[in-house]
Amino acid sequence: MKKVAVILANGFEEGEALLVVDILRRAGIYCDIVSIVGTTPIGSHNIMVYADKLIEEVKKEEYDMIVLPGGQPGADNLRDSEEVINWVRDFSKRGDKFIAAICAAPQILQKAGILEGVKVTSYPSDKYRELFDKENYVDDNRELEEMVLVDGNVITSRGPATTFPFAYKLVEILGMDANTLREQMLYNNC
Repeated sequence: MKKVAVILANGFEEGEALLVVDILRRAGIYCDIVSIVGTTPIGSHNIMVYADKLIEEVKKEEYDMIVLPGGQPGADNLRDSEEVINWVRDFSKRGDKFIAAICAAPQILQKAGILEGVKVTSYPSDKYRELFDKENYVDDNRELEEMVLVDGNVITSRGPATTFPFAYKLVEILGMDANTLREQMLYNNC
């Protein structure tokens, strides 16, 4: 069974984190909420969640994918965590591991130094356009389904409204049936 760690810090974007966890679990994918700040990280809109595990309790080798949600200051807190940077670097070196980041979280990948020659997108603001000026930043994807980029083992997306297509893409990448899930969740009716 595929295993995913959704890594949280205080200030995470609740929708980007919890909707991804929900969709992955609906698809039958083992998914842990892994916290870097204790058992009850607090989101950017003051929603507290209970983490399944603390980052110091798990072995990164057990996971097939890490997911890094955006939100402020959550993405900055993840970016400033050496443990998270080490996870990203280790996953980047492995062809069988995936790194997914949405909204403000692709900055973590940039800090980890894994984006050379990799197409990436993020929350569309001047702050991130300038941050990714040396990378292959994609800013012109307008259709919702195109707001998720996959380049090798790196998956990035734009922000809260792109969370559904982002999560379904993760399901597909992990080899599960996202089409049936889209139908069951009425996504195709929107």
